[in-house]
Formats: sequence, C-alpha cells, structure tokens
Amino acid sequence: MKILKLFLGAVVLFSGTLFFTPPAGANMASGAVLANTCYSCHGTDGKSVGDMPTISGKSQKFIADKMKSFKAGKLDPTVMNRIAKGFTDSEIDALAKHFSGK
Repeated sequence: MKILKLFLGAVVLFSGTLFFTPPAGANMASGAVLANTCYSCHGTDGKSVGDMPTISGKSQKFIADKMKSFKAGKLDPTVMNRIAKGFTDSEIDALAKHFSGK
C-alpha cells in the first residue's frame, strides 16, 4: 500500500510536466548562456588571445551570416561547420546579438 501511494504521488507530481509546452517562438536559451560554448576557442567574452578570431564587437549581421554560412557548409570546413549545425537560426541570432554588444 505504501508503494502504491508513493507511485501515485510521483505520477501526480510529474504529470504536470507532460503538458508544458513553451510558447511559440520562445527562446529557451539566451545568447549569454549559449555563448559559453564559444569561450573555449574564441576566448572569454569572445576576445581571443590565440589564433582563433575575436568575435566580440563584430556586427550582429556579420556574426549571424558567418555562423549560418558555416551551418550551410558554404565556408571552408573547420570545426565551426559541425558546431554551427548544433544551433537553430534563432539561437545563432541570439549569439550574434550577444557578441555584437561586447
């Protein structure tokens, strides 16, 4: 009986998550959160100290166009082709906005 109560309690507790749907067009991750994936190559806040290009301070359009070109395979293959494919266009736009404001 105790196990049944625990099971039913768990079902009630977690059933609400089944019906959660984010609003259309909702950005579930901000540019600041997504940017954490860029720092290991492009430096803290996109200011590179090595061979990788600095992306901080570039125009929003420049960054978005480059990322979308990498995603589409239009630029020479680098690791960026594979990385860019992991982002949606709206996430790329959020990243571009984030780094252009630095």
